[in-house]
Amino acid sequence: MATEATPIRRLEAIVLAAGSGSRFGGRKLLAPFAGHPLIEGALGAALGGPVRSVTLVTGADSEAVAEAARQAVTRLGQSARLRIVHAEDHAEGMGASLRTGVGALPADAEGVFVLLGDMPRTPAGLLDRLAAALAAGAPAAAPQFQGRRGNPALIGRALFPDLLALTGDRGARAILDRLGPDLAIVEAPDGGVLFDVDRPQDLAR
Repeated sequence: MATEATPIRRLEAIVLAAGSGSRFGGRKLLAPFAGHPLIEGALGAALGGPVRSVTLVTGADSEAVAEAARQAVTRLGQSARLRIVHAEDHAEGMGASLRTGVGALPADAEGVFVLLGDMPRTPAGLLDRLAAALAAGAPAAAPQFQGRRGNPALIGRALFPDLLALTGDRGARAILDRLGPDLAIVEAPDGGVLFDVDRPQDLAR
């Protein structure tokens, strides 16, 4: 078993960016946030973590989102670590996006961070703390702020079949809930783990 002294080295990240952003009015992930397209926040957080690569799952506005992502990782000097896959059945909901992302991971992946493309304020260093919890033996880890569980989550390899079996608009939350006390909870330093953009006015929050 991995320990804190022998950290897990084969971690990946998925950034879910397939939604249509209907409540936003469309093209949400391309909207400007902090001077860059919204999607860049999640990509930057993923690339700042202990991951080998980041898999972006596109759906609605796939070409535009993919191009914005390529430009973002180029600015960050991390082009080689970005992989882009398209969820053909993205209209089904988040379950389809997760299936596509997990199905595209390298066969030897030991765990995957799941980040949402509309959550641009993941606290710095949080992914490392989640990775430490997985290395210590937890099957999965998630952040919490002021008693509320947030995102992103880190999910170990043993739970990949559950992710691949998701259907409809269900994400990983139910899978994590079933773990009960086995889910490692990591206290987040701020509310970025709860902040998402649903409507245009959220960009100014």
